[in-house]
Amino acid sequence: MPRPLDGIKVIDFTQVMLGPSCTQALGDFGADVIKVERPGRGDLSREGVLKHTGSDNPVFLALNRNKRGIALDLTTDAGREVAYDLLRTADVVVSNFRPGVMQRLGLDYETVSQINPRIIWASGSGFGATGPYAHKGGQDILGQAYSGVMRRKADPLHPTAIYATPIADYTAGQHLVQGILLALLQRHQTGKGQKVEVSLYDSMLAMQMQEATTRLMYDQELNWALMPLSGCFPTQDSEIVIVGAFKENPLGDICAALGLPDYSREERFSTLDRLKENRAEIRAIIAERLLDDTSAHWLAALEQHDVLCGPVKSLAEALADPQTAHNNMIIEFTDAAGEVVKTIASPITMSAVTKEVRHTPPRLGEHSRELLAELGYDDARIDGLVQSGAVR
Repeated sequence: MPRPLDGIKVIDFTQVMLGPSCTQALGDFGADVIKVERPGRGDLSREGVLKHTGSDNPVFLALNRNKRGIALDLTTDAGREVAYDLLRTADVVVSNFRPGVMQRLGLDYETVSQINPRIIWASGSGFGATGPYAHKGGQDILGQAYSGVMRRKADPLHPTAIYATPIADYTAGQHLVQGILLALLQRHQTGKGQKVEVSLYDSMLAMQMQEATTRLMYDQELNWALMPLSGCFPTQDSEIVIVGAFKENPLGDICAALGLPDYSREERFSTLDRLKENRAEIRAIIAERLLDDTSAHWLAALEQHDVLCGPVKSLAEALADPQTAHNNMIIEFTDAAGEVVKTIASPITMSAVTKEVRHTPPRLGEHSRELLAELGYDDARIDGLVQSGAVR
């Protein structure tokens, strides 16, 4: 069965997470992704921040399946010429360098589109290619901070903190996928390529579209985590989360499930506005009651009354959850070094497409000779490029 992006060639100049998460998503659905790295060091995510026994950093392994790899020294004329030859045969080129780097390398949109007018030139950055912050390095934590995401809290008394998962990188990476697919559809209509750009900053603002619209129109704060009957609560043995909303009388149902008096009949808790005014009091009542029994007991009772609820799990617990296995969200393969890799699969399920690993994450320069041969280079020319250091 053909895959949606079979026949689409992507030249991947990305590193770390924003760009690699984008190109891996394209590769998962059939694109021929050619990862271009600098000789010697390669993608920064090859360097681990945690101790591990394998040959490659798990961060790199998580983001670079279904790609082939070539190592090019783009500071040399010979290395750039190879890059130009790759781009002549490509549909998409993706990068996430700081604005100006691709131009200094001679790989900016104006140059590349002259070589290949059908190319989709896609770029992810921290703040955009122009503007007051364009010069700043893009990084997930900065995206959280500048966009206001970091200051959003479930409780105003909580200290400001970094969100522990790189939500800006992943969100911007998937926005870049959307832009590339839209540009490919438009090229099918017009025959012409175009430039596609996203930034961490814009992606984080877009994530807050409901809250931002409320602020812009009414200068009010919208914070779903501050809904009076929603939150995380400890039990005798762990924690559960309750979403006390989307029902005619959620407090009445919560009270029935917990064996409490129906506090919704009391004036102080009778409306949403009164609940907001007395949020601390009603939450204290619920919290005290939940300490009387286990999470399993309370979840069963709440679900019996159709109250939205669930356990607050660790990542390890979520990975071991039977729903994770049922959804085929963990894939396993053996990499080039013979190490068994377990990682997260694409979250997209299509009835006519099978999730599979066609290419394991490449060793640095693993496919250099193969790719040069596909461009028509003979053995003598390839040997010369390798000996000169332009290719590894």
